[in-house]
Amino acid sequence: MEEDPFAELDDPSDFHRDPDYSFFDRDRHICFLEMMYQLLPSPYQEQEINRLTLAYFVVSGLHILRAIDRIDKEVVIDWVLSLQAHPKNAAYLENAGQFYGFHGSRSSQFQSNDNGPSEQEAILNGSHLASTYCALAILKIVGYDLSLVDSEFLLKSMKNLQQSDGCFMPIHTGAEKDLRFVFCAAAICSMLKNWSGIDREKAKEYILSCQSYDGGFGLIPGSESHGGATYCAVASLQLMGFIKEGLPTTNTSCDDVNVPLLLDWSLQRQALDGGFQGRINKPADTCYAFWVGGVLRILGADKFMNEKALREFLLTCQSECGGFSKFPRLLPDLYHSYYGFCAFSLLEESGVNPLCVELGMSGIAAIGL
Repeated sequence: MEEDPFAELDDPSDFHRDPDYSFFDRDRHICFLEMMYQLLPSPYQEQEINRLTLAYFVVSGLHILRAIDRIDKEVVIDWVLSLQAHPKNAAYLENAGQFYGFHGSRSSQFQSNDNGPSEQEAILNGSHLASTYCALAILKIVGYDLSLVDSEFLLKSMKNLQQSDGCFMPIHTGAEKDLRFVFCAAAICSMLKNWSGIDREKAKEYILSCQSYDGGFGLIPGSESHGGATYCAVASLQLMGFIKEGLPTTNTSCDDVNVPLLLDWSLQRQALDGGFQGRINKPADTCYAFWVGGVLRILGADKFMNEKALREFLLTCQSECGGFSKFPRLLPDLYHSYYGFCAFSLLEESGVNPLCVELGMSGIAAIGL
């Protein structure tokens, strides 16, 4: 049984608004991210393998809050580039079936060899699609020219990850496959301005197979509709050029997307408390203000959501320490903080950069300004 997120409240109906904390505290959020940039709290130690993803939340969050000057860009660039995997040679690339993207952290980049744990060697199979997306996003945000990235091996090897049904695995073997990694692949190709690493028609077919009877998208065909999966589906279709001006293009089979049902499902995810839920009969959660709100923005239907109620809900999740929590009056975390900032960008908060919704970053960074 899931824990009741409102158990700490004396009156669950009272959580809707805190009159003593009713504004978006940009300065405090910047301090929160600066603290995370300098030293991650100990609870994040178990997420060491995802350090690049955590860095993405910090760096991209600071850019959205117009405070990217708080970090040393050159140090960040050098660190991110050091995490890219490289093949021994071109022949090895063709025969090994490995993926040469970016590792999630230093610890996933090395493993002990036969000579004992004190000696380490670089391994070739630790790079990951999600880490690669985060790496390229960070580099783009701090102004690095992505044409300088060794993208030839990256994109050639990424083709090895696409499955016969059009979906992607995140690593070269033994991993799950779902819409999250289709989105990562589409975002990688979009940022590199090179679509040689993905068969777009196959990917599109897989995405369409994931739309459920109720209009939303599940992570895999036949699974329950989910806010995050629906974002991955819609954002991928837009990045690949199958959605323009809020609706599927008429010259592709993306007409098979049931847009009215998708809009209905998405709009129904706004709960009575003003927040968005990720699935039916679940409590509202900060991150879905972006995942579902972003879908509505891409489809040109965000004007139909109750922005005032959403803003009030989000403010109940804003921490006095800076950052956002998943539910009201809990401790903040990096994941929900980042998507809280993204949600306020969608709400056009003053002092916050606008988003490139389909890439999940500031629009200014996305176009390279």
